[in-house]
Amino acid sequence: MLSTAPASISLRLDTQTPLIWFDGEFVAADAPEAPLTTHAMHYGTAVFEGIRSYATADGGAAVFRLPEHMERMRKGAELFGIDFDVERASAATVQTLRANGHRDAYIRPLTWMGTGTIGLDVDPLSQHLMIATMAKVVHLGGARTRLTVSPWKRNPATSLPALKLSGAYVNSILAKREAKQRGFDEALFTDDKGYVVECTGANVFMVKNGAITSVEHRDALPGITRDTMIALSGAQSREVTLHELLDADEVFVCGTAAEATPIAVLDRREFGDNPVTRELSAQYARVVRGEDPRYRAWLTPV
Repeated sequence: MLSTAPASISLRLDTQTPLIWFDGEFVAADAPEAPLTTHAMHYGTAVFEGIRSYATADGGAAVFRLPEHMERMRKGAELFGIDFDVERASAATVQTLRANGHRDAYIRPLTWMGTGTIGLDVDPLSQHLMIATMAKVVHLGGARTRLTVSPWKRNPATSLPALKLSGAYVNSILAKREAKQRGFDEALFTDDKGYVVECTGANVFMVKNGAITSVEHRDALPGITRDTMIALSGAQSREVTLHELLDADEVFVCGTAAEATPIAVLDRREFGDNPVTRELSAQYARVVRGEDPRYRAWLTPV
């Protein structure tokens, strides 16, 4: 078990330390300590999601596509045999946002295998769940980005399912670190046949002659933001070669944290203005803040 001290919500709200929902209780974010034998620390046996809440036009806040995120998390937890209750986790998300007074926030739920063994059999292990909210944006955050093709290859879906399994993201960390060492912001995975897969934490789109195409690849995460962008734009979804991407008029990547991020450079290829990306990004911003009534079903009020 993690060592925690119960904390009063009203007391913590008067400080700068945010609260984390942990196994049914609120604790200060800097309070929990994990035993050194925590299984997830050794083997990455954890599942996470990246979710966003937004301040809405009516003065409140809403979580964007919360059910879809929690259902994807449930699928990942199921692989480890973790008992993941979607309704409990969803309710805890809203409660944590309220407890921290967060409106525009990044939300990080994590479920993991705790103690019981340091072997590879996960059945004897304890199971845990936490929800953290952060009033800031992580990853690319919408800025024009310098992208490079990575020498690393994406985890094949035949070896690791395209879900948010913590251990699988070592692949992304290595690729991003290598790209940053060469002066780029982000890395692009391609496969051995020259097809585009995805970035380290975002799906890829291209625009050619006004038509929007969503990159499809079996090794890529089926992104919820990607699904949103397809619904908003009517984009065609298909396999795309690196050559096609380099020949595009615009390239952008998308994800919960990245939203719609235009690509300024892909290796030696420079892209100019991004009018289609800019318009789609503005539409997305209206949708997530509840300003377009057609998509309010995607919002969970806080």
